Amino acid sequence: MDLTWLEDFLALAEQKNFSRAAESRNVSQPAFSRRIRALEDWIGTSLFVRGGQGASLTQAGRHFEPLAEDLMRNLHRARRDTRTVGERETGSLSIAATHALSFTFFPGWIRRHMRFEALGALNLISDSMEACEQIMLGGAVHFLLCHYHADAPTRFDDSRFESIRVGKDLLIPVCAPNAGGQPLWLLPGSPERPVRLLAYSPASGLGRILAAHQIRNAETMRLESVFTSHLAATLMTMAREGHGIAWLPFGLAEEDLTRGRLVRAGPDSFDIPVEVRLFRSPDCRNHAADELWGRLSTPESEID
Repeated sequence: MDLTWLEDFLALAEQKNFSRAAESRNVSQPAFSRRIRALEDWIGTSLFVRGGQGASLTQAGRHFEPLAEDLMRNLHRARRDTRTVGERETGSLSIAATHALSFTFFPGWIRRHMRFEALGALNLISDSMEACEQIMLGGAVHFLLCHYHADAPTRFDDSRFESIRVGKDLLIPVCAPNAGGQPLWLLPGSPERPVRLLAYSPASGLGRILAAHQIRNAETMRLESVFTSHLAATLMTMAREGHGIAWLPFGLAEEDLTRGRLVRAGPDSFDIPVEVRLFRSPDCRNHAADELWGRLSTPESEID
């Protein structure tokens, strides 16, 4: 039996739709259907009732679902614990970081806080916030570095996942300048001329923060979403080319602002202060991770 069959089974049990489940598993629907059928053949009974409204679990499928969940948890725990034993010997360190921080914040920050000659191998995984959360929850990395705002909570239970503020940033609305150096698009906009918004996708942590901010300011801002991406760098390029405004981390947009390729699209009241926060895995530990956490937890540790 292929372990991916179990992951496919759980995805379909949750989504109750072959197309959505296949998309969540990043596989074509025909291939996904074949793998579900292969699992049913291996078990020897049908697990789903197929119908025009989607897929529902049979009685056998309902019996199998908690067993599959336990099996996957145990397998992931066994892999995680075994890897941890090996990492204690090698001293390697794995950090997941959102794309924007991987390019702007991480290099200088890790250099200031860790001695590479004593660190061993360093593995940086750069992805969207949603993907980084999944990696962290699976126990595959020691730390997650991300932007954070109290109004946009993460998927991490405070009772299990320790975190510490390691820096600060500012999301600022920017756009391209016109010939006179003034913003092409100016907040707050109006019903007659809403501001064109270059938006973050739901997979983006910055998107969650911005969505919470927009809800609070819905009565004062007139925005029209015209483009979506989970990459702040992509939104910056679109803003630079005059397609609308984007709320970008100041650390990412600073050079473009200095060179005049971007300008502020509104007063400071539209800025969103955010933290740069490091979350620690409760399951993935070794001496390199302990050393970094110890350095950051000391009272004299500098907040960048």
